[in-house]
Amino acid sequence: MKILLTGGAGFIGSHTAVALIENGFEPIIVDDFRNSEPFVIKNIEKIVGKKITSYSSDIGNKEEVKNILQKENPIGVIHFAADKAVNESVVNPMKYYQNNVLNLINFLEVIDIAKINSFVFSSSCTVYGVPDKIPVKETASIKPAFSPYGYTKQVGERILNDFFKSLPSSSLTLLRYFNPIGAHPSGLIGELPIGVPSNLVPYITQTAIGKRKKLTVFGKDYDTKDGTCIRDYIHVVDLANAHVASLKKGLESKDSIKVFNVGTGKGASVLDVITAFEKVSKHDLNYGFGPRRAGDVPKIYSDNTLIKHELDWDAKFSLEDCLEHSWNWEKNLIKFKYKSAKKQD
Repeated sequence: MKILLTGGAGFIGSHTAVALIENGFEPIIVDDFRNSEPFVIKNIEKIVGKKITSYSSDIGNKEEVKNILQKENPIGVIHFAADKAVNESVVNPMKYYQNNVLNLINFLEVIDIAKINSFVFSSSCTVYGVPDKIPVKETASIKPAFSPYGYTKQVGERILNDFFKSLPSSSLTLLRYFNPIGAHPSGLIGELPIGVPSNLVPYITQTAIGKRKKLTVFGKDYDTKDGTCIRDYIHVVDLANAHVASLKKGLESKDSIKVFNVGTGKGASVLDVITAFEKVSKHDLNYGFGPRRAGDVPKIYSDNTLIKHELDWDAKFSLEDCLEHSWNWEKNLIKFKYKSAKKQD
């Protein structure tokens, strides 16, 4: 059974491709490699021991996508293709509206070429804005987004809800996931930031290995246990397995729209993550504090009761596992050629 992965060579997409194969599916990757590298496809193939079908294409290109859908005729879609940096979206919002909203619309306008029975959307906990209650449930109010990125996910969810209400033979699953980190235990695929990382963990690993001189912790005066932001950090392999479980459920129960949080149900502060990394890597990290960063929510973590109950899914990896795998991946990156930025602060 063929499953189309838009943005399938990216961080979460590549791990989901592996998980799909492990569960008997055939992933069809469509990626323009703006946030990834072609070597990722080869490394997926090393992990699974077989050839992967992939296309280098922009998901917003209707004609190219039409041709791929007609040729491959997938029964399911997992839609990852999007820009994802909160702080970048504040600086360059139009990039996010173009790629995350307009390209989604362009994709949906041609999707009826294939008979899509199950569609899984890569959403985000940012749709909740600043929640009234933590841990946050799927039934929580959708507050004004803190960033253009968060707003594009809110808009994307609304577009998909409206679109799939008109397709009674198809199911839709919206996965609101929290903070994906880690890497495949093989060390062959992981997070691959192009240029200066905007996410915490790759900046930590790049600082530890010497690509960055110093990590800046943005804000130390939040109303949290140690003054730094709290997030729900989930291993990317656990997250990939949640996508496969959602896809399977959608194939079984057509004409349904489901929303699930995907997280560990536990919060960890920035300083917790730094301390855990120093423990597993046996490195003292060079870090200091800076001002708060625009678009950052002070504290958020998930109530994951619903996905546990309905999909029989749970997070298996600990925070220390996540950081150990991220560190191994960082050390392996020297073997691969990719668009790394020059060393800078």
